[in-house]
Amino acid sequence: MKTIRRVLDVIPSNSRTAAGFWQLGAFVVLVLLRHSAAGSDFRFDRDTVGFANATVFEYREGHPFLRQREKGEPKRYTRRCFVLCRTTMQFQKFARFDPHAPPLDDRALAARIRRVTRRAAWENPLPTNQRVVFPGYADLRAMSEARREVVRANIGLGWPTYFRFGNFRMLFEHDSKYYEETHANVNATLARGELFVGFLTTYPRLSINHAVLVYKRNPASQNDGIERFLVYDPNHPEAPRELTWSSRDRAFAYQKDWDFIGGFVRVYQIYGKWLQ
Repeated sequence: MKTIRRVLDVIPSNSRTAAGFWQLGAFVVLVLLRHSAAGSDFRFDRDTVGFANATVFEYREGHPFLRQREKGEPKRYTRRCFVLCRTTMQFQKFARFDPHAPPLDDRALAARIRRVTRRAAWENPLPTNQRVVFPGYADLRAMSEARREVVRANIGLGWPTYFRFGNFRMLFEHDSKYYEETHANVNATLARGELFVGFLTTYPRLSINHAVLVYKRNPASQNDGIERFLVYDPNHPEAPRELTWSSRDRAFAYQKDWDFIGGFVRVYQIYGKWLQ
């Protein structure tokens, strides 16, 4: 909104000249609003997927162990953290919901889901009248909980994410300057009202290789200089998690949980542009 105010402030007071500037200003405002619509109104309880990505390993105090599959245990939904973050971003940009209309059958719903998830996640948001409509549900959370298997089957496979071109940055981009640039990029992305999907890793250690979606920045503490970011973590659909930035250490850290020991992580943006 500050950007919009600056646009309006430069409009001259002369009535004839002002008329042209008002038309130009209105156009710019509409473009800015359309561009920022993707993330500015993002709500965790409404705009995230309602089922979890299961981990390949079993974790104890954040340390991985080989998981023993129980006899008769159904196949687990694993290796989809990238997929679920991408899907969340795509639905925020390209879909809308109509809770007052009757829901689609499985086949029709699958086709509409694929229309959303086959669009490049880094494209600009679609205007409301061009978005793919999902009748029968109020939001992505409600639909993914009610039609879990249909959603799972149509948002993509997990294994191709291991071979994404952008993953190779972790082999050589790991100095404090790169972290500072990434931190600035996170803030710039959120300031534009957009979403930031981050690849978290501790390579060459393997304590975490994971994707999360950053959707909100909390003010930095005046005492400890820590910036706090709220994230959607596909392993934890029940509540937001926290990614932090330390201005003193010039480094990111991720909160401790059953699947991560907590502490330092490298962060690489994904789905922000082609080949990222």
